[in-house]
Amino acid sequence: MADENVSKDNERKGKGAFADFFAPVAGFGVSFSTMFRKVATEEYPEKPRPTQPRFHGRHQLNRHPDGLEKCIGCELCAWACPADAILVEGADNDDTPLEQGGKGRFSPGERYGRVYQINYLRCIFCGLCIEACPTRALTMTNFYELADNNRGDLIFTKDQLLAPLHEGMLEPPFPMADGMEERDYYQGKVTGPTAPQRDYVEARESRVVVDESPRAHDEPGNLAASEPGEHDVVHTTAPTAAQTREGANP
Repeated sequence: MADENVSKDNERKGKGAFADFFAPVAGFGVSFSTMFRKVATEEYPEKPRPTQPRFHGRHQLNRHPDGLEKCIGCELCAWACPADAILVEGADNDDTPLEQGGKGRFSPGERYGRVYQINYLRCIFCGLCIEACPTRALTMTNFYELADNNRGDLIFTKDQLLAPLHEGMLEPPFPMADGMEERDYYQGKVTGPTAPQRDYVEARESRVVVDESPRAHDEPGNLAASEPGEHDVVHTTAPTAAQTREGANP
């Protein structure tokens, strides 16, 4: 037994000496193993890597097929946000004729989101806001290039977050489709604008209203900007999905 213990001790000492000898170069093993491999360089931003379909990127406020907004100003997204990054102020839709001082209808139902802001300095892109939205108005796109050198420009407002008008859609405000209720919109019964809606929008646009008064500072807009509602050219443009790699998640 004593001879066996002595042989085992000698074996351990031999391995220890061997390991101590190669210890200074053992740390370069990973470097040597990858030295002759082809380097996979991502040529960003010339060739950006596509994101996964359900990537959590910039938010988008969606529309119904006729162009009315899905947001009803319920503020549930703001309540669900753990970073307090969302500000919503709702207002009532007004079916009073515009020539009689009415403000118009922007969404089906009673209310719409008059002010909608997301502070991307706070947003953590967790997606809790889109889960809380009862009308599927708020979704997250695949667009992630949100860097800027101005803190105020990273507070996105409703005009920046609204989905662009697709072919056939009309620009609100205009009445709901005849014979349709709010629930009909969310059940998919409205597939596009009707003839009366088109006539209403054409009549509204035919009225030329010249208003040279300065902007009221209580209007919806970017509260962090010097002029509420005014933004950089980059933010006011509406690029296509191909240009921004942007699309609402399913």
